[in-house]
Amino acid sequence: MNTFDASHRIYARVAGFTFLFYIIAGISSMALPNQSQVADLLSLLLNFSAIVLGVTLYMITREQGPGLALLALTCRALEAVHDESAIFFSIGSLFFCWLLLRGRMIPIALAWLGLVASVLLVVILPLQLAGLFGGSMSWSSSITWIVWLPMLVFEVPFALWLLVKGVASPRTLTA
Repeated sequence: MNTFDASHRIYARVAGFTFLFYIIAGISSMALPNQSQVADLLSLLLNFSAIVLGVTLYMITREQGPGLALLALTCRALEAVHDESAIFFSIGSLFFCWLLLRGRMIPIALAWLGLVASVLLVVILPLQLAGLFGGSMSWSSSITWIVWLPMLVFEVPFALWLLVKGVASPRTLTA
């Protein structure tokens, strides 16, 4: 086992676990009153999870494009601290999915699903902020669930893939 495989297997498993935790905690937090102590704790854990995901995905994808991977990491970190966290989430996800696809590090169909789901969010979320597509994002709105469903359909299998299979050694880029 080479160094790439060992370190990337660890990063992949941490990312896979964190994705699953992030999804479960995020959905759970929507069912709680906003001002409850449990909701506050989940919010803190979600913010930390966003940073962990940014770092682990950066470590996995940096060989495919260090600048783009760093930008994606920055977006995931901003997701943890900014009011418009969904925008930063979607941009970071877009860049990470592109790098995963570029390196053929996960199944191509899965990478494409993540890329398409991310593009949908990158386009629709700003339009929602502008008052289109049901106005500002509200989890009680069916439009919000429809917009986020492709990302959920990507992230659960992606998390499981990272936990079970990890990532393949990246395809070598030619100049």
